Amino acid sequence: MFGLSNMQILQEVRAPWALQLNSFCLREKISIGIQLCFLGILLLRFAPKLLSFLRKWRSKTSDQEESEEYKYHSLIKFGMSYKSGVICSTLVLGTHLLMLLMLLNGNNTQCHSALQAFSSEVMQVVSCVIALFALYKVPKKKQMKFPGMLRAWWVCSFLLAAVSMALDTYYKIMAHESFKMRDLANFLGLLESTLLFSISIYGKAGMPSLELNGVTEPLLGEKVDRYSKRESYYGKATLIQLVTFSWLNPLFAVGIKKPIEQDEIPNVDTKDSATFNSQSFIDCIKCVKERDRTRNPSIYKAIFLFIRKKATINASFAIVSAVASYAGPYLIDDFVNFLTDKSNRSLKDGYLLALGFLGAKMVETIAQRQWIFGARQLGLRVRASLISSIYKKGLVLSSQSRQSHTSGEIINYMSVDIQRITDLIWYLNIIWMLPIQISLAIYILHTNLGVGSFAALAATLAVMACNIPITRIQKRYQTKIMEAKDSRMKSTSEILRNMKTIKLQAWDNQFLHRLASLRKIESDWIWKSMKLSSLTAFIFWGSPTFISIVTFIACMMLGVQLTAGRVLAALATFRMLQDPIFSLPDLLNVIAQGKVSADRIASYLQEDEIQQDAIEYVPKTQASFDVEISDGKFSWDSESSRPTLDNIQLVVKKGTKVAICGTVGSGKSSLLSGILGEIRKLSGDVKISGTKAYVPQSPWILSGNIRDNILFGNQYDSDKYDRTVKACALIKDFELFSAGDLTEIGERGINMSGGQKQRIQIARAVYQDADIYLLDDPFSAVDAHTGTQLFKDCLMGMLKDKTVIFVTHQVEFLPAADLILVMRDGRIAQAGTFEELMKQNTGFEVLVGAHNHALESILTIENSNRPSDELQPDGESNEELTSNAELAYTRQDSEHSLFEDNSEQKGKLVQDEEREKGGIGKEIYWSYITMVKRGAFVPFIILAQSSFQMLQIASNYWMAWTSPPTSEAEPRLGMKFVLSVYVLLSVGSSLCVLLRAILNAIAGLWTSQMLFTNMLQSVMRAPMSFFDSTPTGRILNRASTDQSVLDLEIPGKLGWCAFSIIQLLGTIAVMSQVAWEVFVIFIPVTAICIWYQRYYIPTARELARLSGIQRAPILHHFAESLAGAATIRAFGQGERFSNGNLGLIDNHSRPWFHNASAMEWLSFRLNLLSNFVFAFSLVVLVTLPEGIINPSLAGLAVTYGINLNVLQASVIWNMCNAENKMISVERILQYSKLKSEAALLIEDSRPTSNWPEYGTISFKNLQIRYAEHLPSVLKNIDCTFPGKRKIGVVGRTGSGKSTLIQALFRIIEPRQGSIVIDGVDICKIGLHDLRSRLSIIPQDPTMFEGTVRGNLDPLQQYSDHDVWESLDKCQLGDLVRAKEEKLDSTVVESGENWSVGQRQLFCLGRALLKKSSILVLDEATASVDSATDGVIQKIISQEFKDRTVVTIAHRIHTVIDSNLVLVLSDGRVAEFDSPSKLLEREDSFFSKLIKEYSMRSKSFSSLANEDS
Repeated sequence: MFGLSNMQILQEVRAPWALQLNSFCLREKISIGIQLCFLGILLLRFAPKLLSFLRKWRSKTSDQEESEEYKYHSLIKFGMSYKSGVICSTLVLGTHLLMLLMLLNGNNTQCHSALQAFSSEVMQVVSCVIALFALYKVPKKKQMKFPGMLRAWWVCSFLLAAVSMALDTYYKIMAHESFKMRDLANFLGLLESTLLFSISIYGKAGMPSLELNGVTEPLLGEKVDRYSKRESYYGKATLIQLVTFSWLNPLFAVGIKKPIEQDEIPNVDTKDSATFNSQSFIDCIKCVKERDRTRNPSIYKAIFLFIRKKATINASFAIVSAVASYAGPYLIDDFVNFLTDKSNRSLKDGYLLALGFLGAKMVETIAQRQWIFGARQLGLRVRASLISSIYKKGLVLSSQSRQSHTSGEIINYMSVDIQRITDLIWYLNIIWMLPIQISLAIYILHTNLGVGSFAALAATLAVMACNIPITRIQKRYQTKIMEAKDSRMKSTSEILRNMKTIKLQAWDNQFLHRLASLRKIESDWIWKSMKLSSLTAFIFWGSPTFISIVTFIACMMLGVQLTAGRVLAALATFRMLQDPIFSLPDLLNVIAQGKVSADRIASYLQEDEIQQDAIEYVPKTQASFDVEISDGKFSWDSESSRPTLDNIQLVVKKGTKVAICGTVGSGKSSLLSGILGEIRKLSGDVKISGTKAYVPQSPWILSGNIRDNILFGNQYDSDKYDRTVKACALIKDFELFSAGDLTEIGERGINMSGGQKQRIQIARAVYQDADIYLLDDPFSAVDAHTGTQLFKDCLMGMLKDKTVIFVTHQVEFLPAADLILVMRDGRIAQAGTFEELMKQNTGFEVLVGAHNHALESILTIENSNRPSDELQPDGESNEELTSNAELAYTRQDSEHSLFEDNSEQKGKLVQDEEREKGGIGKEIYWSYITMVKRGAFVPFIILAQSSFQMLQIASNYWMAWTSPPTSEAEPRLGMKFVLSVYVLLSVGSSLCVLLRAILNAIAGLWTSQMLFTNMLQSVMRAPMSFFDSTPTGRILNRASTDQSVLDLEIPGKLGWCAFSIIQLLGTIAVMSQVAWEVFVIFIPVTAICIWYQRYYIPTARELARLSGIQRAPILHHFAESLAGAATIRAFGQGERFSNGNLGLIDNHSRPWFHNASAMEWLSFRLNLLSNFVFAFSLVVLVTLPEGIINPSLAGLAVTYGINLNVLQASVIWNMCNAENKMISVERILQYSKLKSEAALLIEDSRPTSNWPEYGTISFKNLQIRYAEHLPSVLKNIDCTFPGKRKIGVVGRTGSGKSTLIQALFRIIEPRQGSIVIDGVDICKIGLHDLRSRLSIIPQDPTMFEGTVRGNLDPLQQYSDHDVWESLDKCQLGDLVRAKEEKLDSTVVESGENWSVGQRQLFCLGRALLKKSSILVLDEATASVDSATDGVIQKIISQEFKDRTVVTIAHRIHTVIDSNLVLVLSDGRVAEFDSPSKLLEREDSFFSKLIKEYSMRSKSFSSLANEDS
């Protein structure tokens, strides 16, 4: 092929080349030069220290200094690296002494100058002695690391040894000489230097010793870490550290030894903190507001102002990187010309060209790493500022706006949308780089190809123009994907929030199918997007080929001579053009996604807020009232023609107790909202004088311990706290909790009873010591005794001098009020004292009459069974009732699902999120890869990519081989034939890319779908204990962020791992075929790269895990804050909660920022090593004699070698990035293997279709506990509820009533004993068969977003007529008919557009539709007034007269008519008999309950009788 055989070439060039080497003592000159520089620097650096040492040597150091030195010295333990350094340095010294002796004995080198050879070896010996001396001083100076100068010298000595060995080996081969003793010494020296080079990279000489006076390392390490985490490594870094990212070294030092914990991660710099960025973004928004004079400033302008300074710096680095990257293609033609005409050019020219290549790559590396790091840093700042803005907006959203944005949507804003905007910030730099890259490419092409470059420009623009329609379609797809994701997340959030209701109602499969169908819609849009992305990949992977074909054909037609140098320069340029062309579709795709996300966030941030001017605050010194409303008109829906409240006139003086009563939906809670400023004020004035405290109807409890919930940000005052706790009847609860008031509360207070939650939030309000108290039905969730105690000790005790406005359905508390407001249809129908209202006879007596009737029924039964004179209060017996009666329920709920409780985690319910440690297991990768068809797609994907790489290399090789080396030379083949073959090879390679992209998309989405389905089924089938102890945010995080990673990122990341390895192997194959010597340096450099990767991975992996874990608390805190926004505003705690959010953002930013920085740390080092390999290969090509290699193929090697640094780094980077992303797979697999409930259906044990026919329930020695290590909550329950009877279950708060019901529905499985219904053991049938045959009206009314009909009949089993009949029976028919949509009337998230009482009635409606043989009422009428309660009880008695009804109630009159009453105490059956028989016994538990209830109402009864 070359015209001469290799042997002939060697014979011709051996003599002159050997002469050239002998005439220049190249190795010796380099050695002497480097060592002189080293010794000179050493002298300059240590001369001042030497003088200082001589002065100090004359004086003695003090004993104290010696003792301190000894103490500190004992902290350092010098390990294997130090010992290896000493041994290797000694061996290197020995090797050079041996070589010096050989020189003295006349064993000459290739150098003609004996003086230079001798000087070189002597200086080597001197340098080795200095290095050994420096090593000796390391322990003396207690240095953890080897000195920088020593490490630099080891690097230099390695380079010298490598060059010497290469030159000597080359000479021996050329001269056909045998290897001698000196060559063996050279080889040994290289091995020793390589080891020292490795030690210099590791850098550490010692580590903290494990023992110091009995103090072990963990304690010492903890102290150091606690100190270091307070400061930012980045903030204190020097310029060199910032460039090299070596400020991260201390973090890697910790991460390589053990898994990094959150508190070991340093803080972010001040400018990266959430507080700083939040304030900066607010300032930018204000600036845009003022400049544009608008109330709704553009979020784009605000973000532009926010990022412009940092973005400009990043853009500068990006532009420098882009310019430097094109230096290689520019120099290739010169390099090929040099190799072609080497005989007439000096080696100096070649080395200068190599230096030019290397210099450009170094500049590119530094600039590239800085702009990528800067872009990530800027993304961090934007994310922090946007999350903060979204959070603050959530705290001030108006009710109507809040209903239009559900929790699921807002979680997507915070997780997915903000991530997309962060990605957009990263891609912004490509906007500046694109025109520069294209301009430079065209300039280089014009330099080489002349007018042919215009064809390249036209082809490039044509390819880019293809983006316009594709991007438009992709943007539409992205919008649809986000809408589908919103719907799925909204539904997921709602289902998780109401999981208990779903399980009780046996709706598991229905809601599972709902989520699956929503996911199907989402995956369909993702698949469409992926198909488009595959087409895009085909177009843009094929674009360099298309551009090169067009350009070469144009050159042929225009008569431009295509020499090898020009072709290779063009091919290198086209390969460089790949970067902007590849990045353009990604850029446009990210812009499309970012635009959609930014618009969504902008829309949210511009939503209506609560009226800031709705309330006028009057100073206390200037007002004689605390609350005044005049001509008030309020509405929840501003567009509605009918206001919610109208013509409200109210004046409340200081210290007044105001009671608000009325029927369900009359506007009681809305009136409190009007005073709070929560409801939109249409007209009128609201004036407030003093601070407010608010207790909502549905308890709002924060995750955390009880004390934090009560203090609510205030300082702890033990005296005040104790008085508050006592007044709110919490002392007994605290005594029984495992950790007292430090017991942790689960999410939404899940592990507390309704009464406990209510009392905790009342205590929170009381502790605030506010002036005005607004209490929304505070007594509904507590039993009679506790309600009396609260009213007496709290409202009329600690709050006796305060203004209290309370809503209540308990009529017995009304006589004590100074003012009673009776609400009807949104108006104050009556106002006055109890006596005044009883005289008016305008509706108030209806409420009173209902209560009076209920009371009379109790008194009648009570009086018929024992003398009336026994109705005297008995303080002792009352106290006795409160003592241990709460134990069972306290254990039941406070220890509910404390299945991980132990002595070290006392009182902790919600455990820290499970976190895998160590490497991502091979089984995770294997599970992912083999999820679909056992991995059948994988070999085809790899084959397609390999075929693409081979065909691409073949096409470039073909062009390089067939092109003439110079303009004068004749081409080997005709240009038409050459281009035809090139086109065929190129088109084939592009088709391989299309096949690979489609297969990858199919396999990726299919796998993602299967993983989602597995996780969904696992979570839906998990027991309630899992949901009690797992914050919703953790599950949502996996369903949202982690699932997005699976859908859109992991297929690409894993694919790129394989693709980049294939590309790298192809590049190495091309380079090694031309210059095999590259392997000499490539193998050790590859080993170093692998070492770096292994050093990097442990730290980066844990940082990525911690980053994922720290994301969930942000979402969880936000969800909690949204739920309690009204309470937060009422207490004026918005700023404190915002600061808490900023702290959580920083907790997430710390691992995220250091993970992103760690990636740059690794990339920088890998790029440097790749540049070194490239430079070495250039030196080899320059040094090889002319004729040894074909200049065209050498140029091809350089063409590929230009990208070697990118490829080699990308292999490691892609592997690391893929491992980081695989954490999402790991997290989803965690939730795919959850412990499951019992089977839904057991085919062999299915009950008959009419089961249960009679409804007889038998409890046989039933024992219940929530976990194996916890005590039993229900103990030896042994009783039978006869069929078709009414059974009342009573007992103190915490006696085990709700636990019994949970056991009946198998929410908790019995530990011992059984429950038999109509002869069927419920533990032997499927859960669906059991739960679907029973009906329950739960304590907490639950409604789902959708329609009225969908809430009553989610399974669509009944006709409209049945639904209307049910609505009429539960008193909601007229209300629903009054609405325009009738049965299709809207129900918003959590049913917030219906009152709590109305929600309770809807739950009754479900039970009426179901018509089960067994109905369970769990405090079903706690949130309705006495009149409605009476109606409901009447309906239940009529509709379920031939059915078994089990009623749990605090209102005694609801169970007084029961056939049997079960009294529970301490988890045991205290009494079980008919009410009449129980009342016959004066000491019975039931008698005491009745006596207490009647005594509480005695005063009311007498007042009522007087007025009637």
